Amino acid sequence: MTALLLPFTPRFIALTVAAVGTVALGFLAVARPESAWVIAVPLAIFGGLTLLGVRDLLQTRHAVLRNYPISAHLRFLLEEMRPEMRQYFFEDEKHGMPFSRDKRALVYQRAKHVLDKRPFGTQYDVYADGYEWIRHSLAPTDPLPESLRVTIGGPDCARPYSASVFNISAMSFGALSANAIRALNGGAAKGRFCHDTGEGGFSAHHRAMGGDIVWEIGSGYFGARDPHGRFSPERFAATAAADPIKMIEVKLSQGAKPGHGGVLPGAKVSAEIAAARGVAIGEDCVSPASHSAFSTPIGLLEFVAGLRDASGGKPTGIKLCVGHPWEFLALCKAMVATGITPDFIVVDGKEGGTGAAPLEFMDHLGMPLRDGLSFVHNALVGVNLRDRIRIGASGKIVSGFDIARAMALGADWCNAARGFMFAVGCIQSQSCHTDRCPVGVATQDPSRARALVVDDKLERVYNFHRSTIIALAELTGAAGLAHPGEFSLLHFTRRVSAHEAVSFHTLYPPLAVGELLAGTDDPRYRDFWRMADAESFRPVM
Repeated sequence: MTALLLPFTPRFIALTVAAVGTVALGFLAVARPESAWVIAVPLAIFGGLTLLGVRDLLQTRHAVLRNYPISAHLRFLLEEMRPEMRQYFFEDEKHGMPFSRDKRALVYQRAKHVLDKRPFGTQYDVYADGYEWIRHSLAPTDPLPESLRVTIGGPDCARPYSASVFNISAMSFGALSANAIRALNGGAAKGRFCHDTGEGGFSAHHRAMGGDIVWEIGSGYFGARDPHGRFSPERFAATAAADPIKMIEVKLSQGAKPGHGGVLPGAKVSAEIAAARGVAIGEDCVSPASHSAFSTPIGLLEFVAGLRDASGGKPTGIKLCVGHPWEFLALCKAMVATGITPDFIVVDGKEGGTGAAPLEFMDHLGMPLRDGLSFVHNALVGVNLRDRIRIGASGKIVSGFDIARAMALGADWCNAARGFMFAVGCIQSQSCHTDRCPVGVATQDPSRARALVVDDKLERVYNFHRSTIIALAELTGAAGLAHPGEFSLLHFTRRVSAHEAVSFHTLYPPLAVGELLAGTDDPRYRDFWRMADAESFRPVM
């Protein structure tokens, strides 16, 4: 008896109604053939639903479909829509992730050159733990936005580069579409700031619009490799001579997935990607987790010096997300021992973005930007090399306040990736890893990429950069400074309880010049300094 009633239970009623409707409409079509054309559409709908329900009952992959034929598809539909529903209807202005609605709106407004001001007052709880602010001056200044630049190039650099304090961070052609790369580069050319290639190589699309380029060399040595995937000095020198390339960056690790390599499947390796990366069309393109051209701190510095020489003296540096503190301190010891220094170091925070990464790596590996940036800056001060090396910072930087805070912690300039993606139309659909980007930014599908109109979006890239620099200049002036490089730890305050706020100087205590060389007692560095070895990344125990 129970089995006979099963079709009329809530679990199966959708299939029962579809089946009964199909049979009834079928009989009606036979009984009244003159009305068959009217009945055809509902018959097709009910018949299709019936077939779907039967398929649900017979399939073996989804238990919920076997128990709730037809109706359970609503669950999958809602699950598919959940990120968009949350983003557009339920998250508040300030606390959405990865980027809040307010931050995204700020980029869109500045990129479109429309009103970006806010009414009525801040939506932050200024008495909540973690709230931060800049201490302003009673004697404000008026810095020119055009002056917010920094010269990169140490004593061994023959061709220093004057960079904006805000630039486009590493994003490869292959991760982004050709149109997205062209729009970013065109905006960089118009705004006189630089564009990092990412480790995917210096492609034709990076050349096409005339923007200044930072060529990133990763462990795959794309564009500078031999047929076996090893670094090729000859190929590197030939490409590095190109005039658009202003700086060379050796990528050691990336914030969102430090210590992790990658594979671009052969099916995605088109002729354009193959040409940019120096690989065969249709073959898997592998980025190992580690470099093969060096294996020690001294070896890394010698590699950097070799790239600088081979490029004709262009500024050459490294990019990393800080991991084991003794490894970076080992690099500092190697600089002291050899006298070789990179022209710059870019610190990537673990909050940085990526096209695809394992959840464990994205969520739980690597040092956040502020901690890593403070550590690297202090380490260089502690070995008396800070004046020879510029520091860049990247990781969720989109506003003038973000840039000012990073510069107070030790950065000379900042890079942004996702902020500039928003500027070219990214809507944070978080589908970068699927090749189904709805706005043509993170895809290699030509039919999707055509949605991104280069001439329109390069203007938005320019506008976003220009407006952010103006906002930074205004913040700098409000603090009574002439250049954002003058921001110090004392300019920033963080609330640590409802009735207590402390300066960044207290939260991130600085080292004295040469303190590591003299022998520090600071527990943040003392033991790690002893563990560091200039000839090995392994700790001395």
